[in-house]
Amino acid sequence: MARAKIAADAGGDAVRRALADGVGADRDTTALAVRYTLQVLAEKVPGATVEVRVPPFGAVQCIEGPGHTRGTPPNVIETDPATWLALATGATGWQDALATGRLGASGQRATLEGLLPLRW
Repeated sequence: MARAKIAADAGGDAVRRALADGVGADRDTTALAVRYTLQVLAEKVPGATVEVRVPPFGAVQCIEGPGHTRGTPPNVIETDPATWLALATGATGWQDALATGRLGASGQRATLEGLLPLRW
């Protein structure tokens, strides 16, 4: 069963609150903000070549190209919720997050550089 789509007003509100509250944001707000921005990413660049993981709140597949059907995908991006929201909103850049170790990217196509920040 597909997960219900998050409405733009509710998702955008959660992103704004999570950014304003920073590390003090409550878990539900942060979870909604992460899931919403992942949804926006998957809508912006649909596909199944890269899996973006933001544990414990969500993961999506995106970017057109060869997909995978079983096991660990060959192109994985993983980060924590605060770093993901900073990337998704443009508060931090892709290379900065990689250089500081806050972002892991494995596989030849595991990059979102040029696709972020998102318009939400």
